[in-house]
Amino acid sequence: MKSILSVFASAAIILSLAGCGVQSIPESKNAVEAAMSEVTNQYKRRSDLVPQLVDVVRGYAKQEEKVLTEVTEARAKATSITVDPSKVTPQQLAEFQKSQGALGQALGRLLVASENYPELKSNNNFRDLQAQIEGTENRITVARERAIRSIQDYNNQVSVPPTSWTNSVFFHYDKMPQWDVSADEKTTVEKPPKVNL
Repeated sequence: MKSILSVFASAAIILSLAGCGVQSIPESKNAVEAAMSEVTNQYKRRSDLVPQLVDVVRGYAKQEEKVLTEVTEARAKATSITVDPSKVTPQQLAEFQKSQGALGQALGRLLVASENYPELKSNNNFRDLQAQIEGTENRITVARERAIRSIQDYNNQVSVPPTSWTNSVFFHYDKMPQWDVSADEKTTVEKPPKVNL
């Protein structure tokens, strides 16, 4: 009789632990790491396209050398900063975001500068690269949205009872920093864009 009760008690403990985060917290942590890796993957795709775009524009726009240099330097800085999703700190994430934002802004200036060259805009290579970069920017947005949701889910797992109790007993995971724009970007983002027609 005691052995039957101990089996039932063990089963009850195992089932209660399964519902309290023993499995869901590590799964949630893995989802965050996968989502952050996808963000990094999309940023890498953009960085890989930049040299091709710069080469095409360089052939047409010799006087835009300053913009081309800015794009090249921003790409070099963006690719030099990497983030390990399992060990990311708020400072590392902020630096990564800042470098990627600078590359995005430099690309925007390059695409605006290209508007001055109608023959460049009609070039098939340029149009294809521009479409790929626009598609990549959309992929980056989707990947960041997924990362934000997965970080939120993970942070809820480690900070909201009853799973937070399991975390404090078994894992001791901290909340992860959430994806956000830098302080410099916030002032730009919060201003409405000016439209001159």
